[in-house]
Amino acid sequence: MTRECAALLPGVCAALADPRQPGLDDTCLEKLLDWFRSLTWFDPTVELVQDNPCLTELITSVLALPEPSPSILSFTLQLAGILASSENRFQHLQQEKLLGRLFGRAGPVGGALWEDPSVRSGWVKGVHSMVHHLPALHFLCSAGVMDVIFTLQGDPSLFVASAASQLLVHVLTFSVESETSKPLSTKDCDWPACAQMILKHIEESLQSSCASHIEHSLKLLTSLFGSCYAAWTEVLWLNIAKQIESFLMEETVQAQHMLANLLLNVARSPVFSDTEGSFWALVTSALEHLTPVQAGPLAVGLLRLCKCPQDVRIQALTVLLQPMDCILRAASQPLEYAGLLDESVTDPVTVESLLSSKTSCAGLLCQTLAHLEKLLSLKHLRVDLPCVSLLRSLITILQFCNGFLTPTSPLGSTISRNLINCFRVQKSALDVLAALSEKKGCDTLIRSLFDVLLAYLESPNTSPTVLKKAFQATSKWLACLQELSCSNSQCQQTEKILEDVFLVLQKRLCSPCWEVRDSSLEFLTAMIKCLRDQDGFRQSLLSSEVPRLAENLLEDPESYVRASAVTAVGHLAFITYLAAESPVAGNQYNKENTVAKLQEILSTDSEGFPRRAVISIFTKWLREGCTGQLEDTEQFVSRVIQTVEHDLDWEVRLGGLELVEVFCSKTICQLGLSECPYAPESSAVTSSTQQNLLQVFCRAKLFGFLFQSLCDCDKPVGQRACDVLIGLRGNFYPISTLENPQEIEDSPAGCGIAWLQRTLRQGSLAQNFPTDGGNGVDFQDPESMMVALGAIDLLELHDELNKSSDHVEESPQSLLQDILATVGTIEENEVDCY
Repeated sequence: MTRECAALLPGVCAALADPRQPGLDDTCLEKLLDWFRSLTWFDPTVELVQDNPCLTELITSVLALPEPSPSILSFTLQLAGILASSENRFQHLQQEKLLGRLFGRAGPVGGALWEDPSVRSGWVKGVHSMVHHLPALHFLCSAGVMDVIFTLQGDPSLFVASAASQLLVHVLTFSVESETSKPLSTKDCDWPACAQMILKHIEESLQSSCASHIEHSLKLLTSLFGSCYAAWTEVLWLNIAKQIESFLMEETVQAQHMLANLLLNVARSPVFSDTEGSFWALVTSALEHLTPVQAGPLAVGLLRLCKCPQDVRIQALTVLLQPMDCILRAASQPLEYAGLLDESVTDPVTVESLLSSKTSCAGLLCQTLAHLEKLLSLKHLRVDLPCVSLLRSLITILQFCNGFLTPTSPLGSTISRNLINCFRVQKSALDVLAALSEKKGCDTLIRSLFDVLLAYLESPNTSPTVLKKAFQATSKWLACLQELSCSNSQCQQTEKILEDVFLVLQKRLCSPCWEVRDSSLEFLTAMIKCLRDQDGFRQSLLSSEVPRLAENLLEDPESYVRASAVTAVGHLAFITYLAAESPVAGNQYNKENTVAKLQEILSTDSEGFPRRAVISIFTKWLREGCTGQLEDTEQFVSRVIQTVEHDLDWEVRLGGLELVEVFCSKTICQLGLSECPYAPESSAVTSSTQQNLLQVFCRAKLFGFLFQSLCDCDKPVGQRACDVLIGLRGNFYPISTLENPQEIEDSPAGCGIAWLQRTLRQGSLAQNFPTDGGNGVDFQDPESMMVALGAIDLLELHDELNKSSDHVEESPQSLLQDILATVGTIEENEVDCY
């Protein structure tokens, strides 16, 4: 602790203990506790409390108050726990007889203030902070503290209950690991006293007839096995395994829903990696006896494990696929296609019953589909998915949901009625459908798949959110379709599908619903990104009305749609007239027209989203070399910069800097300075090449924009401008050859450079920043800019810009001063201290 903080601390402690003072907000108190945590972490000695007696005086004063505020009492409990975290300070506080009055039966426990959850929370946190040495552990066992913790497991406040459970895990782990010298056995007498108390509590709770007691212990065990992988946890498991197994067999037990998480955490522990152990037999039993809804999370968790017996994996996959198999079997009887499963894990009647119920059908399918999407996202799945049958079941679900399938079985009819227009299931099924596009071997169902997708895209009953999902799935499968197309028949099929897709898209682009127009434009952009190199796609697109309709939406009344239209038209440009190959007649007019429209949006649109989209598209064009020769690009960049530098949206200005960065990189490479953007050059670089480079940048009016951006009121803009300038300077000045200050002062540009340096030091506080040659700085003069790059300490500016805005205010001294100022005692404190 610094002398300044030590001088301020007595005043702060006195203010906190004074009931007449206004209470501090919780954030301020939490920052104070964080400071004490850092102090005690680095200094475990007793001197902290001996040299600062005001700390123990604060605790004593708060305890003496008849009715302290709950927030101050909670703070005091936490502070005491933090101070008692080292054995020396713990003994000191014990000698002062403070810990029993805080955490024992003589403390707040059971008093009027105990009703406040913040006090109970502070008590639990204080105890947790304290338990890092054996004396604290023995204090818990002897002062009746453990019984209080057990009670708090069932606290009405979920935060307090969770904290109590975490505390018991910590105490049990610490007790076993600090008090045992030999491997433990299942005999109680081998366990340390504190651990014995917790184990007895767990076992009694598990055998209790009270459902809440069972749940509390299961939560505790779940947390323990999820955080502790020590060998003794296997011994603990052997103590409780029979009781856990009994919960699986007894349908009357209400805690079954918690068993999946417990078993999954145990399965993740390396202690149970032995695939021959009895634990896996219990897991198999759980997959059989838990309901499909309860077993689903366990099954998907097991399938994501690296170490799991293969037969358990297969069983887990079977559990996940059972609802999908039931859908296939219900769709047609006798079964038209092979089902997903040869045999079931649980009774098929259970799944059929859940799918037959209106209340449970959608929930079960949504959960199953979410789990399948997780599995499909894994790079290495250690069990084979029957992708074709899974795809067929997804198609069936989507057909049930929009009424396009007439089942022949009674079960199918019931499921169909349950799923009709069920948006939740539609969205989940389309997500899995999109994920399945990356799997091989599904090409046999392509036509059926696109029939369903097109039906969703065309149907007026498809909600905007479902339509967006359908578009996303369609774009992914179109990309897959292009990879499959090789034979004549497949090419014809692809052409027909694309033709149908563009017909639907034309209608959707004219929808009265702005969300639909927006999703349609996003879909168009996604297709172009994936398929712009495919001749068939380009022909189908250009022969449709889609490009014209997309361009019309640049004037849409909704800003989100205008932004999406900008992005779509920008990507369309790669196909229609910016592509390098075979220009089409009239392209130059189209190009100029589109650029003019986008520049008009950048200049005049009242909303930020479209303007951000324009600068993003311009940068993309520039990055892909689609803006013509260097002279054309110069003028293009210059016009954009002059528009962007006055934009009120900081993200647009930031986008302008990204455009400048790309332009610099491209120009440097084009003029042969470096193949790698911003790589410092060797002395072989000629001054004439540097001069040419500077002239290009000055003509494009880059430097005025960059230096002005250093003083931007939005820090990310200044940071990006500084990064660009540092990169540029590396091409002109090796680190060892920056300009001599005296030479700068004597140069013709010296006065202006001096003004520029003073202005940049003001940062965002700079009132005026003329870039038109005022104040003696000509931002379009190559020589002046060469001097400026060498004279200004950009690295110092970089450090200043990257400091957090509260780097001064975050200091402990500033925090203590703020607290004293808040309670109105700063002046008296200064008199006392000095």
